[in-house]
Amino acid sequence: MKEANKTRVILVTGLSGAGKTTVLHTFEDLGYETVDNLPLALIPKLLKLEDDTPGHAENRPVAIGIDLRTRAFQPKRVVEQIALLKQNWRVDLSVLYLDCANEELSKRFSETRRRHPMAQDRPIEDGIAHERELLSPIKDQADIIFDSTSYNVHDAKRRIKELYNEQSSSYLTIVCSSFGFGKGLPRSADLLFDVRFLKNPHYVLEMKAKTGLDREVGEFIEEDENFDPFFSKITDLLMSLLPLYQEEGKSYLNIAFGCTGGRHRSVFTADKLGHFLEYSGYRVTIVHRELNMV
Repeated sequence: MKEANKTRVILVTGLSGAGKTTVLHTFEDLGYETVDNLPLALIPKLLKLEDDTPGHAENRPVAIGIDLRTRAFQPKRVVEQIALLKQNWRVDLSVLYLDCANEELSKRFSETRRRHPMAQDRPIEDGIAHERELLSPIKDQADIIFDSTSYNVHDAKRRIKELYNEQSSSYLTIVCSSFGFGKGLPRSADLLFDVRFLKNPHYVLEMKAKTGLDREVGEFIEEDENFDPFFSKITDLLMSLLPLYQEEGKSYLNIAFGCTGGRHRSVFTADKLGHFLEYSGYRVTIVHRELNMV
């Protein structure tokens, strides 16, 4: 929980096109004062850290957006500023890093006809790769990494509100997600489980076009003699770990299940676990990446 004499500050940064504007608008809805592209040198002035005034005006929470467009933006300086703010007794700092898959970023820039800030004279894919490498030291400092790949604007706003709403900040928010290994690992996963050892409904003709959300597919997976022992061990493990995460102040946990295509076994397992955790009293969102469903 935030100490009463500290100003809550969210530093919002990450890849261009990953949703910074949407996120800052969401913080406005939550009552934050928001400032975008503020030069690093002015952050202490905004937070009134250079005088004897106790805290920011009215101690209102602040969300500050910085990215490549910010004047004098240098990753090394950003990392140094993060360290200074985290050491300051007046500031309760959290760094939110916005990530996104390269293919989705390319699609977004193409659809909006915007130029990537690092692809003025090169292919957009090169610009994205260069920016990702440049920002890696900042990503390492993040308290929360939000991967916006599978989120539309509405769902992204809802997720940010769940993560940062003051009234729910003492609760652990859990995402149970499914994915296909063929399309890459999810960047935001905290705990990742491979369920490719289960029998694959994809090879059953009448189930191939269905998903793990269909009753017949779920029954097929549950009939696998390996499913119940696996699921029982997973739930036992999580029910012992989740209270420990909460004690350590963790507010967000992404539990990901992967199978070959991300449409059958992982979907069923993530969905079943999500409902189990909801029944156990946790706040849960279920995300199926390859089904584009939240």
